[in-house]
Amino acid sequence: MDKTHTVFNQPRPLTNSNLFLSDTPLREAVVREGADWDSDLLASVGQQLGSAESLELGRLANSYPPELLRYDPRGERLDDLRFHPAWHLLMQGLCSNRVHNLPWQENAPPAAFVARAARFMLHAQVEAGTLCPVTMTFGAIPLLQAQLPAPYRDWLTPLLSDRYDPHLQPGGQKRGLLIGMGMTEKQGGTDVLSNTTRAEAIGGGEYRLTGHKWFFSVPQSDAHLVLAQAKGGLSCFFVPRLLPDGSRNAVRLERLKEKLGNRSNASSEAEFAAASGWPIGEEGQGVKQILKMGGYTRFDCALASHAMMRRAFSVALYHAHQRQVQGKKLVDQPLMRQQLCTQALLLEGQTAMLMRLAGAWSPESGEKGKLFSRLFTPVAKYAVCKRGISFVAEAMEVLGGVGYCEESELPRIYREMPVNSIWEGAGNVMCLDVLRVLGKQPAAVALLAEEFDAVKGQSRYFDSAWRQLKLLLRHPQETQARAICESLFSLACGVQVLTQLEPCIADAWCRQLRGASPLSEKVCQRLLLRATGGS
Repeated sequence: MDKTHTVFNQPRPLTNSNLFLSDTPLREAVVREGADWDSDLLASVGQQLGSAESLELGRLANSYPPELLRYDPRGERLDDLRFHPAWHLLMQGLCSNRVHNLPWQENAPPAAFVARAARFMLHAQVEAGTLCPVTMTFGAIPLLQAQLPAPYRDWLTPLLSDRYDPHLQPGGQKRGLLIGMGMTEKQGGTDVLSNTTRAEAIGGGEYRLTGHKWFFSVPQSDAHLVLAQAKGGLSCFFVPRLLPDGSRNAVRLERLKEKLGNRSNASSEAEFAAASGWPIGEEGQGVKQILKMGGYTRFDCALASHAMMRRAFSVALYHAHQRQVQGKKLVDQPLMRQQLCTQALLLEGQTAMLMRLAGAWSPESGEKGKLFSRLFTPVAKYAVCKRGISFVAEAMEVLGGVGYCEESELPRIYREMPVNSIWEGAGNVMCLDVLRVLGKQPAAVALLAEEFDAVKGQSRYFDSAWRQLKLLLRHPQETQARAICESLFSLACGVQVLTQLEPCIADAWCRQLRGASPLSEKVCQRLLLRATGGS
């Protein structure tokens, strides 16, 4: 066949890059927050995850989503799932890097939360669906370490291992375990107090659960933490997939959800037909118990959204360095350069703030860190997850039509973004939670003053934004909750850039607080250098 044209000026996709070493803001934040001991491993993980092979695993896991196997050939109930091999390989990597349990290890290293957050963000740039079982297991382990039911005490060792074990066996016989969650019902959604699933005590600490879950996350997990109504009120229960004798628990999987994104990950609807469960905490304390897990998973939503923003930006920047328009590279076109550098500036502030928040989650940060994490986790989840959707859309525009086609990573990332804004409490829920903390804990308002006043006088733009927020906080109204959260997050990022980054970048960040302001060429050069691994 005659050749009709020659392909030229068509950029190559971004593969075989080191996701850690190419990210100067992240490298610096890891050191700054005390996890420099993990830098060598992070560099190794970043190299492996940035490879063409790892990126292909992410594509395959989403192109071939899990299947529900409800019955075996004889008609016996199975309630099992079949995953593409790529899913299992990705899960092996996450577990071997202890993304599901690093801070919970005995004698965990200092700043383990920071190291774990960095590892989590690297994995999120390759495939986000596998993060769901990992984050729920991460959030559940501290609950289970304190109050694992007596028949399941032998689960602690595999929960803290670095192995991924997908085999269907009783938990005590496995090398690694995963924990899921079952909260939401058809009639209630976020309003879990309206749940109707019943839990009846039968003696010996065991209960029988009857009812349903509209969203039953990661149904292949070895156990789930489930909310159900007991005699004493809404309670949290440990519901294993298999009972100690190896028999299947009476949890019926009705169907898998057909979702916009997050397609590699199984989300299901489930029925409990007198399923066995054991209480976690006292009756009536279910919301309190499950929210202990929810704080960790909410933080992971922010980390995952940020990481996908970083990946989308990296793909767009790599394209812009290759693509030419009228004899000039896209990255050198003035308007495109401003767009890319504005995105890089946003990532600078978010990276610094999120790693600061990871440090606050560490036990060594004390009571002040605990309060900081309690306030700023819902703030970060709201702000980062909301920004991520439009941020990825901007990255797609850099590539044009190619970025809208499935050969690119960007459509998958774009479909993935909204789940983090919805899961574990949608935007309004996060904002109301922030108002609740500010209203119930006077120390939280004092903490804001201490944080933000520490940089007073360094930027008139920052100072003006802080004065405006203080006015809102005098008599905060529910209708102002979103504006309060946006301001809180931007100012918290501002503190980090003012204290940690070079003055020209810090000044550029603070100018953005007062509206779009063109970035100088000096700032653009610095941002693009740092965004590709320079210092």
